[in-house]
Amino acid sequence: MTAYLDSLFSLAGRTALVTGGSSGIGRAIGEALARAGAAVVLVARGTDALREAVGELRTAGCAADWVGADLGDRDALEAAAEEVVRRHGEPDILVNAAGVNPRPPMGELAVPDWDRAMAVNLTAPFLLGQRFAPGMADRGWGRIVNIASQQAIRAFGNSGAYGVSKAGLTALTRSQAEAWSRHGVSVNAIAPGFVRTPLNEAVFADPERTAALARRTMAGRNGELDDFAGAAVFLAGPGAAYVTGQTVFVDGGFSVT
Repeated sequence: MTAYLDSLFSLAGRTALVTGGSSGIGRAIGEALARAGAAVVLVARGTDALREAVGELRTAGCAADWVGADLGDRDALEAAAEEVVRRHGEPDILVNAAGVNPRPPMGELAVPDWDRAMAVNLTAPFLLGQRFAPGMADRGWGRIVNIASQQAIRAFGNSGAYGVSKAGLTALTRSQAEAWSRHGVSVNAIAPGFVRTPLNEAVFADPERTAALARRTMAGRNGELDDFAGAAVFLAGPGAAYVTGQTVFVDGGFSVT
């Protein structure tokens, strides 16, 4: 039984690069992949949080490292990617979880906010895919997991630049899948529901709104970080070889109510 489960879900011998791995969903996914056997490299801006996350993983017996970088800065992103390769070789798994979410009303959305949201949420996943997916294809195995959003398919809560960038990310997922799936590289997105993360602090500060959002789900609750472990391990692993180009909604049924 263990050998069978390993053939579907084990990430032993794989290296995973996880952006946004210092907090929130990125950190939760980084932990899940590490506990499934991958050597994980977390990339984000907050070096203190990165050290803490990697320290906890190493204490748990996992192989983990970190590289600090602002994903919205192309030069910094490219340097971080090369540093990952220098230390650990080409990654087998790429998780694009880093994100920023400016929330002003559309009429007040400034161009710098728009540009930064696009740079971090959409351009960084594109650039990292361009850097690493061809190598995955050459080796005949790879996984890319992009973290999307409910706002990729519906506008609410001043979706603004964030919603546009995440809609673009789901389209990028399909384009990457079209390009590389025939070479053994599965590319998928995860669209979370409402989850208690730093990006959603303003929402969860309002108990009435939080309860109303929970009532809109079929599960009757909002998301927790642990809810993403199983989906991430599956999409990053051998069992997802024939699952590609999809956006998987991990949202307690919110998207279909």
